[in-house]
Amino acid sequence: MGKRRGRPAASGSARSAERRRRPTVAERFEAGELSVEEASEKARETLLRILTAAPKSRRELARSLARKGYPEQVVTPLLDRFDEVGLVDDAAYAELIARTRHGERGLARRAIAAELRRRGIEDDVAADALEQIEPEDERAAAAELARKHVARTRGQDREKRVRRAVAALARKGHSPSVAFGAVREALAAEGDTGDPADDDLPPFDDA
Repeated sequence: MGKRRGRPAASGSARSAERRRRPTVAERFEAGELSVEEASEKARETLLRILTAAPKSRRELARSLARKGYPEQVVTPLLDRFDEVGLVDDAAYAELIARTRHGERGLARRAIAAELRRRGIEDDVAADALEQIEPEDERAAAAELARKHVARTRGQDREKRVRRAVAALARKGHSPSVAFGAVREALAAEGDTGDPADDDLPPFDDA
């Protein structure tokens, strides 16, 4: 038998793990290794990379920089400057979100408002953005969603069809009355008027 081979050398990933953890920007800043100007320039480059990939709200950008360790005294003036030159525009961003979520996904105003809140959009800015969606737009979106969901369950038990379709619309932010009305119309278009009492089922049971 040949000689036993020695222990294999550590892999590149293992060697990397053994290296000392790289300090964050905040730690380098506090240690005096980075000036305000240098940290600001690095933060500016980071913001531009983020915005090149996709638009973001001011609060989303602030969260991203905070996670990367940039101190508030660097982040706030930089975002103020981006606001001034129009690179960060929460009103335009909110309008974009409202328009695409409603037009492409059929979301109702309530669901869009919740997303805007999660993205850090102020309530008054969100309200202005949501004004572009009229009640008849929501009903049309609900009708289209109901038609698609009802078509997928053709031939199944009517009670389950109603429950599942209404639950699907509810997840899109449509109110129970709008959801039930849209599903009832979609079923009627198939010639299934059913028992009106069936349409009073609880809307969120998706079993």
